[in-house]
Amino acid sequence: MDSRLPGFYKLPLKERLEKITELCDLTEEQKKTLGNTGALEEEIADRLIENVVGTLETPLGIATNFKINDKDYLIPMATEETSVIAAASNGAKISRKGGGIKTESTEPLMIGQIQLLGINDPHNKKIDILRKKEEIFKLANKQDRTLVKFGGGARDIEVRIIDTPRGQNLVVHLIVDCRDAMGANAVNSMAEAVAIYLEEITGGESCLRIITNLADKRLSRAKAVFPKEEIGEKTVESIIDAYTLAAHDPYRASTHNKGIMNGITAVTLATGNDTRAIESGAHTYASIGGYTPLTTYEKNENGDLVGTIELPTAVGTVGGSTSVHPTAKLCTEIIGAETANELGEILAAVGLIQNFSALKALSTEGIQRGHMSLHAKNIAMMAGARGKEIDKVGKKLAKSGEITSDNAKKILKEIRN
Repeated sequence: MDSRLPGFYKLPLKERLEKITELCDLTEEQKKTLGNTGALEEEIADRLIENVVGTLETPLGIATNFKINDKDYLIPMATEETSVIAAASNGAKISRKGGGIKTESTEPLMIGQIQLLGINDPHNKKIDILRKKEEIFKLANKQDRTLVKFGGGARDIEVRIIDTPRGQNLVVHLIVDCRDAMGANAVNSMAEAVAIYLEEITGGESCLRIITNLADKRLSRAKAVFPKEEIGEKTVESIIDAYTLAAHDPYRASTHNKGIMNGITAVTLATGNDTRAIESGAHTYASIGGYTPLTTYEKNENGDLVGTIELPTAVGTVGGSTSVHPTAKLCTEIIGAETANELGEILAAVGLIQNFSALKALSTEGIQRGHMSLHAKNIAMMAGARGKEIDKVGKKLAKSGEITSDNAKKILKEIRN
């Protein structure tokens, strides 16, 4: 097979699908599966990305029991991982006993970076740039008058001098209030426009002109109290011990933060936001000063467990797939967040609760018991179970303690006989 396909991108979606079917020798059934676009119209799918042949469906569920700042929420989550939504719903139920989840956030500020090279006197030019701040703002804001109309736009300038093996870089940070948009397109356009003016001021040459996903000026925070009467004093101590290991061991911190992102990424995907930007920002933020957990756990004066989280949340409620993809639009409506800040705070709340539930399971009965009992149904389907057989095989499989494909096939055969 030759993967060089000249003009492939010019073909209509159906012709692309036919071409792949022919090249990969797909059956009609496989072709139908690959070309299914679900709730997303072919025309929209074909314009969201390049070389479209179909869409990939991810299970979409609703996490329940969330009470954030005294307001109840239903949280759509798109994920393929078993037990994520069940764990979030259970953790949120426990958090209600302690008064629910409290959140707050900073302004929706994003940073565009302009890299300037070939400057011999960077400290001198840094002052020149800062003195031209107002002119830079005017130029930047001309690039997105709609954003400015809604109260956003360029807000500040930072100038950094960075030593590299290839010489000093003068890096200008253009700080932009993105309001209810994630802001990548607006910030990138502003950075490119401003770069030309910065070259005039400094005599340097611009290289990179792009947003940074380390959105450390756009933070969301959440906290929740988990009463000791609800989870047990021993569990309080065990969760703090588990957190302490993550705080001192990057091997554990990596998995600790992955558990947080199980929830955050699922909501980000469901609302049509950029999962890669959110994950990049979160893990980079956790790495400042050495890789550490995004959450903390401690006891209050009553001996209850208190969990907190802080992380960048560069999401929007307008623009991008959030405004185009019908399911993403609907999920955003179900959540009911009126602003990007509110959506960011919801992400923080979900991340905290997801992490609490994982630590509670890990430090008590172990995570596999609940996870594998749910996973047993997946194994049953892989073994060929259908309809009511899935629950029957899954239940027997989980009870047997041997959750394997071979055992599932054996149980399925017994049921059918």
